[in-house]
Amino acid sequence: MTRHQLPNAITVSRMVMALPLLWLLANAHYRPALALALVAGATDLLDGFLAKRFGWQSVLGGILDPIADKLLLSVCFLGLWSSQQLPTWIVATILLRDAVVALGAFAFWKSTGALTPAPTGISKAATLSQLLLVALLLAHLSGFDILQRWVQPLVLATAAATVVSGMDYVVSYSLRAWRQHRGQR
Repeated sequence: MTRHQLPNAITVSRMVMALPLLWLLANAHYRPALALALVAGATDLLDGFLAKRFGWQSVLGGILDPIADKLLLSVCFLGLWSSQQLPTWIVATILLRDAVVALGAFAFWKSTGALTPAPTGISKAATLSQLLLVALLLAHLSGFDILQRWVQPLVLATAAATVVSGMDYVVSYSLRAWRQHRGQR
């Protein structure tokens, strides 16, 4: 492995963390799950820093990094749901939005032949809200009880941001596809 491949190797290591994290959450081992989630977050920062600082960015890294992020976040929601720490409706909302975005991206790519992912401000806000919810809930379940009062409001804010983000993706990419097809006539 060369130095240029280091960010991708770190990203893959983050993906490997998903299965143990799911097991820890599903079995209510919240402190180790919090520690592993923090390590995963640190690797996300590290691979991004290395790629940008040393110019080690790659097409593969551009694909793997968001997949690793989404995989870990989805695992956290599934694990917290399976240990009955999150209601079904919020997990279903988040996973349904992700499925709609993924299917929409595939349809856009098949329709237009090109796809340049461009996260919107609301999608970044939704992801941040989801990350905060997982972090806050894991911290609470690990014994930081002072944070408990913020969990329910954050669940509701996360749901709202997730729904609005999903609708934003559907509308914006539908308009982009329509404009592209209209321009080809």
